[in-house]
Amino acid sequence: MIKRFFDPDDLSFDSGRLKADLEKSLFGQHIASDVVFKAVSSFMTDSNPNKPLVLSFHGTTGTGKNYVTKIIARNLYKKGEHSKHIHLFLPDLHFSDPAQIKQLIHKSVSNFPCSMFIFDEVDMMQPQMIDGIKHFLDYNSYVDGVSFRNAIFVFLSNAGGNVISEVALGFWREGRRREEIMMNSMELEAKISQHIMNEETGGFSQSSLINKHLIDHYVPFLPLELEHVRQCVMAEMVHMKMTQDYDLADKVARDRPFFPEKEKIFAVKGCKTVRQKLALYQ
Repeated sequence: MIKRFFDPDDLSFDSGRLKADLEKSLFGQHIASDVVFKAVSSFMTDSNPNKPLVLSFHGTTGTGKNYVTKIIARNLYKKGEHSKHIHLFLPDLHFSDPAQIKQLIHKSVSNFPCSMFIFDEVDMMQPQMIDGIKHFLDYNSYVDGVSFRNAIFVFLSNAGGNVISEVALGFWREGRRREEIMMNSMELEAKISQHIMNEETGGFSQSSLINKHLIDHYVPFLPLELEHVRQCVMAEMVHMKMTQDYDLADKVARDRPFFPEKEKIFAVKGCKTVRQKLALYQ
């Protein structure tokens, strides 16, 4: 059930479709898949939310943070990631003008309450930039007569990636399956938020977003192992209209750098640039 009604060309949410898409398309991220599904589904079926949905994605490069925003988009809007109601902010283009961002957010939500805002590379944002939009994220927030409680905000950051990798490596060294890692494993979520607050500059550090508890979920993206990179390559073969070839996928995956230096368990770049590397084998 969709809790809000807009033009038929806009919203098209189905929790079952979202769950199936996450299970089929997202590799090696059981925690992120579970949290995103439950958070988005609960929010979209709540007839009277008391605040916007605010998600903060954390993990090393290529683990799927950007990709999950696309999965959310294509299961939320009829036009998917191409919807005019999705707004992506990039550090080099947008983070220097807080007033412009605030104006765009206010105008977008005025026109369409269930707008989605994605802030990439938040660790490169200045604290005052984040504090400039915190009023939009607050409980029962009305800014200049506009309610923001139906909007969705997603922050993407590499911050906390080392903490998440240490937890994953610890499980591997103990001979435990990565699927056993849960949000409460070694207080993972608390560790991420604490790590962010202790950073010296940029990102959420020195901003009041964390200590005001405006972020609903800190979502960890685990470092990817060989099997997950292999799955990414196989998926890219379909996208590139290539015949799926397991041996080739294995070769492309193994040719990528892994860490730690001794064990070589996790892919340094995750699935990033997999498509570009695969193109060399066409």
